[in-house]
Amino acid sequence: SRYSIMTGRMAFRTGMEGVFTGTGGPCLIEEGRLTLPAMLKEKGYTTAMFGKWHIGLTFLDSLGQPVEEGGVKGVRRVDFSRSIPDAPIHRGFDQFFGTASCPTTDWLYAFIEGDRIPVPPVEVIDRSLLPDHPYSHDCRPGLIAPGFDMEEIDMIFLDKSLEFLENHVNTKPDQPFFLFHSAQAVHLPSFPGEDFKGKTSSGPHGDFIFEMDYIVGSLLESLEMLGVADNTLVFFCSDNGPEVPTTIRMRKDHGHDSARPWRGMKRDQWEGGHRTPLLVRWPGKIEANVKSDQLVSLTDIMATCAAVVDYRLPENAAEDSYDILPVLLGNQGEDPVREFMLQQTLTLELSIRNGKWKYLDHQGSGGNNYEFASGFIEGLDQYYIEDSDPEAPGQLYDLETDPGETRNLYSQHPEVVARLKQQMDAWVENGRSAPLTE
Repeated sequence: SRYSIMTGRMAFRTGMEGVFTGTGGPCLIEEGRLTLPAMLKEKGYTTAMFGKWHIGLTFLDSLGQPVEEGGVKGVRRVDFSRSIPDAPIHRGFDQFFGTASCPTTDWLYAFIEGDRIPVPPVEVIDRSLLPDHPYSHDCRPGLIAPGFDMEEIDMIFLDKSLEFLENHVNTKPDQPFFLFHSAQAVHLPSFPGEDFKGKTSSGPHGDFIFEMDYIVGSLLESLEMLGVADNTLVFFCSDNGPEVPTTIRMRKDHGHDSARPWRGMKRDQWEGGHRTPLLVRWPGKIEANVKSDQLVSLTDIMATCAAVVDYRLPENAAEDSYDILPVLLGNQGEDPVREFMLQQTLTLELSIRNGKWKYLDHQGSGGNNYEFASGFIEGLDQYYIEDSDPEAPGQLYDLETDPGETRNLYSQHPEVVARLKQQMDAWVENGRSAPLTE
């Protein structure tokens, strides 16, 4: 998802399956590819990112060779005196402070500043010192740096973003800025900071959601206090649907269901895995309290920002990005910006939306195994729904009459399947799904 935001391009086009963890790399954004921050830098913006990167990085060993081994062994091999050649500051950002992958999950528990880790990890994390509850079991036994506080990660990131905003507006009031705040909240493990524990009646994960809300509010409040809110376009978005064990436990423990009313969760091709909130704020330009049912992808942020700053995107950039600025400004009318939209899973399985129709080019969820769930996803089997067309190689759903994606209409509407698959295959072969900039 972060790759798609940064490049306006679907990640399946890279051929990389799964996600990076620990010292995993190299950077998924190849050198020379136009990125969202690099585009804005060309237009005179100062660019900064604080939080989790999670698009891959190249860590080098004592001989200057890339570390390709995962887990603790990979982290131990890294020569932390060497710089990271494909860090965010080499992909369009002027400033970066954050982590390689998920800050409290993925083996390497240390902060990156610029393209170096100033305080390297030195010992295996003692997980017995961390909170122990049903929402805390996603912290791998990696190496941790001194002073790396697993429970205050998001407040550290917030402090960095607030400091950047204040310093930039006060020292360069006439220069525009781009800030990417990439929070850990509310990814597992749910470690709310000290100031947020017990603030809700919905347990640690509810408290973590409360902390995320505080973070967003603090950033918006800072824009107001600095006098730049009316001239700042803010996107708030999520990278995927809710995590599986979190959703199952929150349904059971607190009657909270962040996937409702959709089928599926994180990793699934069904709507619960993809349909997430997108909130956009631009006082005086975007009317408040307005909802839209336009199809929108996170890839669209790049072309939209290009339209805002009057940047002409080249053919070899933002291949899956549509300009949704007319929708945001209320100038689109009823015509869809997108007639079709591609989606993918971490295994690179594809689906395509068109109006009420959704075609999945595969059987099953494309992610989680509902029929034989166990271990990390214990209890998932209770949500198993037998395919109503089990012999079909794919799935077709009418989201108007069946928003829960329970009736596979693949064999009943072969003409719709053929039309959607033809469009999907053409976009895969062509290397882009968005129109070229006029």
